[in-house]
Amino acid sequence: MLDLMYEWFWWDRLWLPYNVTWTDLEDRDGRVYAKASDLCFTLPCAFALMVLRFLFERSIATYFAHLLGIKDRVRLKVKANPILEESFLSSSKHPKQSEIETLAKRNDWTPRQVERWFRRRRNLARPSVLKKFREACWRFTFYLVAFVAGMAVIVDKPWFYDLRETWKGFPIQTMLTSQYWYYMIEMGFYWSLLFSVASDVKRKDFKEQIIHHVATIMLISFSWCTNYIRAGTLVMAVHDASDYFLESAKMFNYAGWKTTCNVLFIMFAVAFIITRLIIFPFWIIHCTVIYPLELYPPFFGYYLFNGILVVLQLLHIFWAFLILRMALKFMTGNIVEDERSDHEETDNSEDEETVKNGPVANGHGANATANATANNNKHRKTE
Repeated sequence: MLDLMYEWFWWDRLWLPYNVTWTDLEDRDGRVYAKASDLCFTLPCAFALMVLRFLFERSIATYFAHLLGIKDRVRLKVKANPILEESFLSSSKHPKQSEIETLAKRNDWTPRQVERWFRRRRNLARPSVLKKFREACWRFTFYLVAFVAGMAVIVDKPWFYDLRETWKGFPIQTMLTSQYWYYMIEMGFYWSLLFSVASDVKRKDFKEQIIHHVATIMLISFSWCTNYIRAGTLVMAVHDASDYFLESAKMFNYAGWKTTCNVLFIMFAVAFIITRLIIFPFWIIHCTVIYPLELYPPFFGYYLFNGILVVLQLLHIFWAFLILRMALKFMTGNIVEDERSDHEETDNSEDEETVKNGPVANGHGANATANATANNNKHRKTE
């Protein structure tokens, strides 16, 4: 039964053009082709990247955070209360007024005390600015290195300038060493994002991020197994072309460098729109939908590959909506803030946070120990 399912899954007609079999993609005459078994190496790559990230965040990222005046904050702890904790974890982090009054009666507290407990408990559950900076610093470094490396892989290839060359001789196209490492590291990175999703900073588009990571892993895996490697490298390079602008904008925002943050955000928005809403659909997807049909009739693998690209494009449109909404706020004079962010709250009766070691100077020399009630919007930062 398992053998039958294995044979059916790897049936030539599912994944390859009608006149090609898996035998045609076996190594011979100096030609080397991608193999499904190669993808097993992406898991060790993912764990290696997670270790590298751990070391990077606690050394290089922390050094730059301290250089920019970003430090851990000491948050007010909450009094242990099993009833409120159970409600916080299982019911709602933002209870309604009726629920607050019920919980107040059960604990013999005032509604004000219950509200304050939930406010402080929510703040304790939120990641610190230092944690956000470290994560942004790591992603900025990876995306920048990946983009530069990706361009080095494809910039001297004929299919970078003429997309029809992507399909010349397909699928009998030998694999290059540079393509191998580009694929292994990129896929390892997306595996590492999935493995660390529980500990990473959570945002309002959490589900969309998961869908994006899964779709990306599926796309990379499929393009590798069916030798869509040339198209795959183009897709990865386009996706790496704008993200480092966003991560650098976050870094400077956490440091309080608002002007630098806004400039970088606008650069990100322009790069995102050009690469994800223009180049990706009108060049890359056009290349994968139209040009292959000049060589062979459509098959299941053709539909699957382009279907995943369409899913990614829908996610691009969703994120573009958030980006344009933020850009509109910026152009109308409002501070740019991440529409996906979960903002920190302050206590109207007292400071919600104090800073270790006294005042901390950020990029503009602002006093980090200013009364938190003076302006709650200062906590609304790009994530």
